[in-house]
Amino acid sequence: MTGIYTWTHEYKVNGDKIRGLMKDENGRKVYVTYKLSSEEEKHIFESMPLEGKRFLVEGEMVEPKRPQHPYSFNMKKYLKSKGATGIFEIHRLQYIDTKSSFHQKISVMRFHLKKHIEKTFPTSLAPEAKALLIGLQDDVDDETTRAYQKLGITHLFAISGLHIAIFAFIIYEGLICLRIRQEIATILLIILLPIYAIVAGGAPSVWRAVTVLELIIISRYKRRLAIDDALAISFIGFVMIEPWVIYQVGFQLSYLATVSLIYSSRFLHSINSWWLKSFFITFVCQLIVYPLLLYHFYELSISSFIVNLFYVPLFSFLILPINIVLLILSFIPIPLSNLFFTVYEPFRLLITKFTFVLQSVPYQMWVPGKPSLFSMILAYVSVLMALYFIDCRAKIRYIVLVLLIPVFLLHFKGKINPHLVISFVDVGQGDCIVIELPFRKKVYMIDTGGVLRFQQEEWKEGTRYEVGRQVVVPYLKGKGISSIDTLILTHADSDHVEGAEEILKEIRVREIHVTPSSLKKPVMNDLMVEAKIQKVPIKEQMAGNAWRDGEVFFQYLWPFDTDYEGNNDSLVLYVQHGHFHALFTGDLEKEGEQELLSLYPTLSSIDLLKAGHHGSKTSSSEEFIRQLQPAITIFCAGENNRFGHPHIEVVERFQRMGLKTFTTGEVGTIEIIAKALEMEIRTVTITID
Repeated sequence: MTGIYTWTHEYKVNGDKIRGLMKDENGRKVYVTYKLSSEEEKHIFESMPLEGKRFLVEGEMVEPKRPQHPYSFNMKKYLKSKGATGIFEIHRLQYIDTKSSFHQKISVMRFHLKKHIEKTFPTSLAPEAKALLIGLQDDVDDETTRAYQKLGITHLFAISGLHIAIFAFIIYEGLICLRIRQEIATILLIILLPIYAIVAGGAPSVWRAVTVLELIIISRYKRRLAIDDALAISFIGFVMIEPWVIYQVGFQLSYLATVSLIYSSRFLHSINSWWLKSFFITFVCQLIVYPLLLYHFYELSISSFIVNLFYVPLFSFLILPINIVLLILSFIPIPLSNLFFTVYEPFRLLITKFTFVLQSVPYQMWVPGKPSLFSMILAYVSVLMALYFIDCRAKIRYIVLVLLIPVFLLHFKGKINPHLVISFVDVGQGDCIVIELPFRKKVYMIDTGGVLRFQQEEWKEGTRYEVGRQVVVPYLKGKGISSIDTLILTHADSDHVEGAEEILKEIRVREIHVTPSSLKKPVMNDLMVEAKIQKVPIKEQMAGNAWRDGEVFFQYLWPFDTDYEGNNDSLVLYVQHGHFHALFTGDLEKEGEQELLSLYPTLSSIDLLKAGHHGSKTSSSEEFIRQLQPAITIFCAGENNRFGHPHIEVVERFQRMGLKTFTTGEVGTIEIIAKALEMEIRTVTITID
């Protein structure tokens, strides 16, 4: 398939790939991916702005990958939010020409401004300057982003209405200081604001602020337009031009927060104390958007109500203006900016250090999970009632009561299931199993998934894909799980343990179980460092260790020795709940299976088996399967993985015996609910003997 496609401003070069949005000859957007062939080609793409550049491309349309679980990134939804018709995988491309336009010229200006900031600002300050001044957040590191998320202040990196207001004030007052007439200054401001919106990346929050401000300014010449009318016109215009924008989280949050401030203005204006007013502005904004935040991100920062009181003024009236001044000074031939950087950089790094100290305080995040549609409706009914009571100056107890009802329902909804729930999370080529005890009294996790990383040329390395942070943590938070009582790492292979460190940074873990001597392996180093920081005890476990949690019995059946040699030293866990029996074998292979059978000759009639070594032909021996007779067997293996797991002969072995199997790479995350006399597997119900 060939065609002529034009780059938009939305693209990113990461490692040896370039991804982004292009338009075909009919103006339809497609999401494209292209693998760069050499370091020289990468340098070419990085050194020039791509918007407006037309290429003759050859490739094929591919289907978006299915989400790994209900709470993971959904490519189809992303394409929908961008108005893209599909994914085009480019095999070859050839430059034709550049399609010039006003938007393209401003985007070129933005690109050169980005390069200028990278060249003139210190390395520690450049990412923040790009985020605050031109809306580029790609270079803000993950640790900083997560710290701001925990404190509920990520919106400070986004160019918002307050940023636009400050920019407009600086421009207008600057023109007045240059003795330009007010009428001319106003016209120039009307012209400059849309240009800045494009330079700033054109995010929904930016265009919302710019259009509302321009409508208010223009309406001054005739009949003054009310701010809520201006917001409504802005909303309607936005949706008419780009109807898909309603699916973007930034668009939803921006307009919703603005609505809350507009319709709470009477109450807010009645407050005389500046600090109290700041608190209620934050409170009202958080209140109106909290159900939506939970729907998209499954968690809410509790500390944000206090932290925003200090960080919003700090960023709005100090850090942002300083960055604007430093940018202006950086264009002056005399190196004045270097002098200012010498003073400002230590001050800014001190704030960053303090921010990391603040975010390390435990119990800042409320993680009730993704709300249902009913919970969302109930939450918004309570929010509207609370805002009405606030406006009416009702007694505080009525406001608290109406807000706490949906909060309690959201908080405890995951703790009312009386059954044992076992989830096999689709982490690609790896294992990750979550065991929730009845009423979620405790949560166990067996392995964390991970990526097998291979050495490659430095230029090919981009942002690392992290299974723990990008797949496992969203699953846990989506279900409302904020802590793990016991993390069991069966053995020291990357695809079983590499995600552990990332999980420890996000989820409270009370203790970790490992197989003897496995901590000596290099792959466990990051885990050990993070466990030490988090003060999580790591305990070696062996066969015979057993315990009971309520009605659920746990026992390690393997290993018996303390010499770690690999797969056959995996921790093997047996779980029993009433008539339900489950066996989790890690990467146990044929030799280990045979020894297990000789040591436990009565081990049979297993209801649930996690097959060893992802269904490799070196595991799941016929003798082992024949004795266990598992009602359901799960293969944890990636879709189209390079190893061919589960091997066809292993699958056929189970089929010959009439035993059911599922593979995570084929069906995604598998959730099993162990009831009194049956197992519920998604929509499949199997009776337990």
